[in-house]
Amino acid sequence: MTESAPEANSAWRDRPTTSEGWVERAREVAARLAVDAVERDRAGQTPYAEVQLLKDAGLVPLLAPAEYGGGGQDWTTAYRVIRAVAAGDGSIGQLLGYHYLWAWAARLVATPEQIEAVERQAAEQEWFFGGAVNPRDDDLVIREEDGELVFSGKKSFSTGGRVSDVTVLEGVLEGTDKHVFAIVPTDQDGIRFAGDWDNLGQRLTESGSAIIDGVRVPWAAAAGYVSTADGHEFVPRTYNTLNVPLIQLVFTNFYLGIAEGALTTAAAYTRERTRAWPYAAEVKERGVDEFYVQETYGDLRSKLWAAEALAERAASLIEAINAHADAVTPEERGEAAVVIAAAKQTAIDAGLDIGSRIFEVTGARASANAVGLDLFWRNVRTHSLHDPVAHKRAEVGRYALTGELPAPTWYT
Repeated sequence: MTESAPEANSAWRDRPTTSEGWVERAREVAARLAVDAVERDRAGQTPYAEVQLLKDAGLVPLLAPAEYGGGGQDWTTAYRVIRAVAAGDGSIGQLLGYHYLWAWAARLVATPEQIEAVERQAAEQEWFFGGAVNPRDDDLVIREEDGELVFSGKKSFSTGGRVSDVTVLEGVLEGTDKHVFAIVPTDQDGIRFAGDWDNLGQRLTESGSAIIDGVRVPWAAAAGYVSTADGHEFVPRTYNTLNVPLIQLVFTNFYLGIAEGALTTAAAYTRERTRAWPYAAEVKERGVDEFYVQETYGDLRSKLWAAEALAERAASLIEAINAHADAVTPEERGEAAVVIAAAKQTAIDAGLDIGSRIFEVTGARASANAVGLDLFWRNVRTHSLHDPVAHKRAEVGRYALTGELPAPTWYT
């Protein structure tokens, strides 16, 4: 990524005011990222410059209220922005998507006063969020000490890691079943990142492990907790459980973005460099005139359009829930979750299919490392293992057979 920050700031001095304008801004970011995405992926360096590019473009506070300096946009726009950025670089699309989810954490579980304080500060200071909340690990242990909460433990994955300004922590108060979320500064002695993310794809997401060692949080920063005569209590509501559907749809959209990047990149290669097969029954002058090439691109584009349409339907259900968050019912939440499960599996199928079959219509020379078409398949394949897609298919199957809705868990 060679653009300087001053140049980016000059080009993006004015913020978009419409959803379409924000998506176009995201496409501009993606175009810059795509120039050297393969080289940056192979270098595997911490993406400080890439996150700064997101900040320069104004994409970081997209969901924050406009009165605080944010973009004032909805989740439908955020999902489209994630998709657009991921078309240029899947890793940065994932980072941005996770950031949006964790930036929304206050809305999900905090008190009104906490929400206002967090969103104002996040917008004014352009916080980039990371999170250390992997539920497959043991919960962080929280002990109460001198009226404060002290978080300790280890998380195997902490997407955002070293590029984040703040980190969302979650743990269980020792001796109780009380889960506590808190947003803390990343740059502190109590948070150490191992730098051990070395995977097949999504290499620039800073998703390695983290040690949390004595991070202190005042009770006032425990999201959603209020003081009572018996201490501190959290009042649950159905909207608290929307974090998982929200992020599952984040996954869906950066898979779709990666697939779009694959198809667009491959099509450009086919137009410019793929040669027709000289031993065919009917020899063509150009590769783009080959029937099998046209048929394959038509099939792949149709699958991607279909997957995008299902993702858009899922986003509309999220918007309906957000319109009355305090009164959302378990049934509404479940209906959204099952459609998101369907969208996610469809996006994975399309992404893996496109990432593999583009080689059939670009040719042998397109497998050269210098071309880098492998990046797209590697990225979808890596993250789509986050939680088994078979369970998503089964969730939709149970709904189709019996009307059963997915119960809220850390993965549904």
